[in-house]
Amino acid sequence: MIGWNVIRWATALVYIFMFAPIVVVMLLAFNPAQFGSFPMQGFSLRWFIALWENEAIVRAFQVSLLLGLLTSLIATTLGVLAALAIVRYEFPGKRLISTAMVAPILIPEVVLAVALLLFMQFLNLPRSFLMLLMGHVIFTLPFVILVVQARLVGIRREYEEAALSLGANPVQTFLQVTLPLLLPAILAGLLFSFTISFDDITGTLFWKPGGIETVPTQLFAMLRHSISPEINALGTTMVLITVAFPLLGMALARALARRLNA
Repeated sequence: MIGWNVIRWATALVYIFMFAPIVVVMLLAFNPAQFGSFPMQGFSLRWFIALWENEAIVRAFQVSLLLGLLTSLIATTLGVLAALAIVRYEFPGKRLISTAMVAPILIPEVVLAVALLLFMQFLNLPRSFLMLLMGHVIFTLPFVILVVQARLVGIRREYEEAALSLGANPVQTFLQVTLPLLLPAILAGLLFSFTISFDDITGTLFWKPGGIETVPTQLFAMLRHSISPEINALGTTMVLITVAFPLLGMALARALARRLNA
């Protein structure tokens, strides 16, 4: 009994140690004072207003949203096709290809970032938005494959075979049978890849061209010069976005799953 109590208290302390700094940053984002201190002098949205009046930050948000959207669409499309090939078909080198597709998860991101950068330099290709997008797709694709593959394994092949036996062609079978059953996983992979792309900084620092900043790299640049209250507001906004999207994805995935099982 004493051992379990120790484990509970240790777990609670670990979570407090992890999340207390985030809570402090979010609280200070609403502090009207120039320099953050406790107790707070009131409640204000001053720094959020200043944040959205900053043209550099607004451009960074536009770049991050566009990059995250394109990354999620491309990675999800490729991930669904790859998961279908791995689960539903047999072909030479299947295990090797399957391992290679999820390998970026096992490789440290900084190593992957340097490798892609050196490969592009070998091809004499300059850093560009396309290179940045390619890097984000490579990094997020394995997560989509694993999510969709886990769902696809649970879908019985008999459903598809029944549709084929009733006269549906493979495309109709996929669109009317397989795709609706895969929707929760596809949606989860879509939002998951968007969140990872929106949050990424390690690979982005290596891949982005000059003059283009994402929200994480803009935040990093601001921290190098000075600690401004706008940083607290920007950090709070990022936390809310990156937490809201996965929660929204989980809620929608569960709703779709309940609807399909009803």
